[in-house]
Amino acid sequence: METMNRNQVIQEISQLLSGGGFETSQVYYQSCFDMAARKKLLLILLKVLVNIDSVNEAHVQEIRKVASTFLASPLVVGIKSKTHKLEEDVVYERHGLPVIGIDTLKNIILYDEYPEFLADRGGGYYVNINGNILREYREEYSLSLKDLADLAHVSRETIYKYENDMVRANPETAMILEDILNMKITVDIDLFNIKSDKTDFNKINSDNSINNEKTKDLANLGFGVLETKSTPFDALAIEKGLNDYSTEENPLIASLDSNRPEKTLHKMAISLKDLSLITDSDSFFIVNNKKIKDSLDGIPVIKSWELKEAEDSKEFLNLVKERRDN
Repeated sequence: METMNRNQVIQEISQLLSGGGFETSQVYYQSCFDMAARKKLLLILLKVLVNIDSVNEAHVQEIRKVASTFLASPLVVGIKSKTHKLEEDVVYERHGLPVIGIDTLKNIILYDEYPEFLADRGGGYYVNINGNILREYREEYSLSLKDLADLAHVSRETIYKYENDMVRANPETAMILEDILNMKITVDIDLFNIKSDKTDFNKINSDNSINNEKTKDLANLGFGVLETKSTPFDALAIEKGLNDYSTEENPLIASLDSNRPEKTLHKMAISLKDLSLITDSDSFFIVNNKKIKDSLDGIPVIKSWELKEAEDSKEFLNLVKERRDN
């Protein structure tokens, strides 16, 4: 496995996901995420690395924002850390993103078996304990906190913290407790159920650092807009509701750059169409060039002056829909 290059790893992961019933996107090179995959309501944004220590922190911050906007699960899959192969059934972490090896991903996708162990940067491992189950079975055995602590060779305070989900446990202590209580108390790590803070579009739109004129025009129509730098698109836009940004509608995927040649836009259209299918979102171009048609490979094209002339988000969305349908 160590001899595999990154492209081979991506290919293997794509085949694994397809075999597990996922619809997978094309590979997006030079993006903060390499591919997207969907199975029913689950959407995953994956970054693939040979060495997980090479992860780009700026890419991590962007993939987290994009994932929270799509309500997707961001995940890094890698081969090794430094010279050590990533262990099976272990979740690592880099800049706040979960990281796993291919064998762990395979267990999840094919066998619905989730990892239990988390690795810290110092090389140690720990597990999460279900405090309610621990308390329930301790009381069923009529054991006090001190009784159980003495049997497990830890302090009374440690058992109290386990029961109140205040600390994680080392695997050896967890195994001792499970042997004493004859019950599984560790918690599997559901990597696809980790909640991210939802993107605050109100805060983004009030950011004075936004200089893209088209972004400002979309915001003036009533959209919340997230600009991106390392994605197959330029921005994500969500229509503003009466009181807040809609949490039900999927974001619009936008290409806002007016200076790209038409040949480049055609290449981008392939990625936009691909992402639209995977994420169940609409996409569009905004361009200055009068010669470009009203759609590129099925992706609606809105001229920059049409954006400025639109009265509100509803009128703009109707224009996008009209050109998508035609």
